[in-house]
Amino acid sequence: MEVVFDYKLDGEIYKVLIVKKNNKNTYIKIKNDLTIYVTTNYLTSKRNVKVMLDNEKDFLRKALSKAKKKLEKEKLFYYLGEKYDIIKVPFDKVEISDHKIYVRDDKTLEKWLKKEMKRIFSERLEFNYNLFDEDIPFPKLKIRSMKTRWGVCNKRDTSVTLNSKLIEYSVHEIDYVIIHELSHLVHFDHSKEFWETVREYMPDYKKAVAILKE
Repeated sequence: MEVVFDYKLDGEIYKVLIVKKNNKNTYIKIKNDLTIYVTTNYLTSKRNVKVMLDNEKDFLRKALSKAKKKLEKEKLFYYLGEKYDIIKVPFDKVEISDHKIYVRDDKTLEKWLKKEMKRIFSERLEFNYNLFDEDIPFPKLKIRSMKTRWGVCNKRDTSVTLNSKLIEYSVHEIDYVIIHELSHLVHFDHSKEFWETVREYMPDYKKAVAILKE
């Protein structure tokens, strides 16, 4: 069962979607399109939900602000941590100059970006692998789009998968994800020893973590 209504916060109107389930508790989440998504039990009225939202205004402001920043960032083009303007031109070669990328069309840009991912991620994987004193196998590199993870280490087939969106971040953040996944070949968990290994090869790794969480 779903109920939809408008909710006003700080002069702006947001759509609220209530999904009623066999829940004991009520959960509030902000969707990518700024919809306020509420899951609750069948006995919770729309009035009750409005009261809950009024009581959670500070949470809503923070969550909506974060979602808006993410939406704004998705409209822009980032490459290795820098923002670029995309300039369409009538020639095939992709050129970068003064924070501008000159490219024929979106298809050419996408093809170029995939090549850059493979080139840069491969170079950084080799560089960071060579930092490790531990005797670990050199993993196969895989690249794919992932919604919830920046990287995955698969010990079974000795591979490291990197999120394609990492190409938007600086080399420091790319290196952190690679070091994180390589450290799983030493400690296949998130134990104290694991994080000590990460810190050994990137002492300021928490800076990268903070940026990737934004």
